[in-house]
Amino acid sequence: MLSIDLTGRRALVAGVADDRGYGFAIAKALAEAGASIVLATWPPALNIFLNLLERGKIDESRALSGGRVLEFEKIYPLDAAFTTLSEAPADILENKRYREVGDFSIEGLAKRLTDDFGDRPVDIVIHSLANGPEVKKPLMETSRGGYLTAMGVSAYSMVAMVGRLAPLMRDGGAFLSLTYMASERVIPGYGGGMSSAKAALESDTRVLAYEAGRKYGTRVNCISAGPLASRAASAIGIIEAMVDYCSANSPLTEPLSPAEVANTAAFLCSPLASGITGTVVYVDKGYHSMGMAVDKSEALEKR
Repeated sequence: MLSIDLTGRRALVAGVADDRGYGFAIAKALAEAGASIVLATWPPALNIFLNLLERGKIDESRALSGGRVLEFEKIYPLDAAFTTLSEAPADILENKRYREVGDFSIEGLAKRLTDDFGDRPVDIVIHSLANGPEVKKPLMETSRGGYLTAMGVSAYSMVAMVGRLAPLMRDGGAFLSLTYMASERVIPGYGGGMSSAKAALESDTRVLAYEAGRKYGTRVNCISAGPLASRAASAIGIIEAMVDYCSANSPLTEPLSPAEVANTAAFLCSPLASGITGTVVYVDKGYHSMGMAVDKSEALEKR
């Protein structure tokens, strides 16, 4: 039987703060395949997530096959807006949610990994990170600061993570990020520079695949997932409408589940996908293939 086997591999999943998003689902799928899991969580959400774990609030979501439970070797603080701690401004460093957690930068994360697990501590890195503080604003009304924040956290952080973590990967390492088709088509209401950030992330995936592949032998891919009504996505303001519209207008009309994205992620990070890099894989029930809304084409058929 052909199966995904990640036994003996360690995966870092960055961007998990609850059990409802794609990041958590991917962590769960990788664990099902045998990988050990390390998380990186945004400092303002870190204590909330730890409390959910300690109080058993997400125990049901952590259930794996065979009576096993999703466990985390480590949960690190990470604010992907900062490659090094020296980039963080004083108001962040002095914030009560940051000042007690140590080095929360990408470089700090790399150091924690080597301190805890040795010189080559990781095999898989999942980038499930995005932040658009002005995502509800039309692009024309987005400030320079809001635009650059969206680009920095949602796209450049992947560049910085590959640069810092690729040298720490064992042979056969794989990076994977999550994008959205607003990178290539207009999604009204998905603003604040987030569409630009997703386009940059996809472009960077191809360049990073070349550079990291030649230098370190690692693979870099991206999943373009359909919309999900996660807690993080609620910031968009129209996420439920986005989910309903895609479901109504996709070739497969069943709502997209986090597990479907997670299973694809597990495949792309496994030896079964050793020949795949620099690629954006759509997991959206086929919505990306549509050129006209279903109600419009039905209207044309009646003419």
